[in-house]
Amino acid sequence: MEEKRISFFDRYLTVWVALCMVIGVLLGKAIPDTVNILRNIEFAEGSQINLPIAILIWLMIYPMMLKVDFSSILNVGRSPKGLLITAFVNWFVKPFSMAIIAWFFFKIIFSSFIAVDMADQYIAGSIILAAAPCTAMVFVWSYLVDGDPAYTLVQVALNDLIMLVAFAPIVGFLVSGASNLTVPMNVLFYSVLVFIVIPLSLGVVTRYLLLKYKTKDWFDSFIKRLHPVAVTALLLTLILIFAFQSDNITTKWFHVILIAIPILIQVYFNSSVVYFLMKKFKVNFAVAAPGALIGASNFFELAVATAITLFGPESGAALATVVGVLVEVPVMLSVVKICRSTKGWYCRGV
Repeated sequence: MEEKRISFFDRYLTVWVALCMVIGVLLGKAIPDTVNILRNIEFAEGSQINLPIAILIWLMIYPMMLKVDFSSILNVGRSPKGLLITAFVNWFVKPFSMAIIAWFFFKIIFSSFIAVDMADQYIAGSIILAAAPCTAMVFVWSYLVDGDPAYTLVQVALNDLIMLVAFAPIVGFLVSGASNLTVPMNVLFYSVLVFIVIPLSLGVVTRYLLLKYKTKDWFDSFIKRLHPVAVTALLLTLILIFAFQSDNITTKWFHVILIAIPILIQVYFNSSVVYFLMKKFKVNFAVAAPGALIGASNFFELAVATAITLFGPESGAALATVVGVLVEVPVMLSVVKICRSTKGWYCRGV
């Protein structure tokens, strides 16, 4: 069987992130005044939403939302067990387990290396990352494990709808409970409005109108033409974030390594929980494998934007979400490999 491959850009996303980090840090050190001006431009007065980041995030998220067919929710009966398991882990296990894991590592294991106030920031960023289920890259991971594309589409659509109502209260509750930080709920609400509701609504309306007045082939071609825009926006967003974080990264590079540890543990823990439950409830591999990957990966674009909005571009919370971007691809590729190598476990019915 021919080995499936992902695109050149997706395969080396970690490399591009690292290059953006270098460029961003250099810009942050070389032109700090300009970077500071960009850091202080708000979407609206008092919103705490950085306008340059908001525009770039829209350019990233909008093409993702165009791909999601929310009418696929009507097909929920095709595999209700798989859908319920991944939804349960995404919203009841993943953010809460991340809160526990992050608190344990940053407050106890790493307490000798990290100050209390910064530990709170890292906990907050980790929770925000875990509370945002993956939207775009999950299609890539599902493809690599021969997953059921219809099931993956339904799960992504369901997650997007759940995010509208669950993301803000979960983040607010867990961050306040696991750290000494107070989450400004009005700012969190603005973040959900700007980074979820607006691009989601635009995506739904645009998809409906284009499919109504254009052919499906034209629509697919339109989405492909938007891909370079989304990629460019992602890279520019990362450069800006790293420019805002230049002082943190150059003075706290050891913290980056420490932050990666609980994030890695959380990824493998949640993917294992989903995979085990799928086997326990006799769900077929084409649903179980992408389910495990959905349960592990994150919507890091939303997480980064939310952390910046709540705590600032130079905050430890924003740094923690950025570390999630750094580890996303290599870790998820390892989960893909594990799923593919254990496919026989499902086929044998043991």
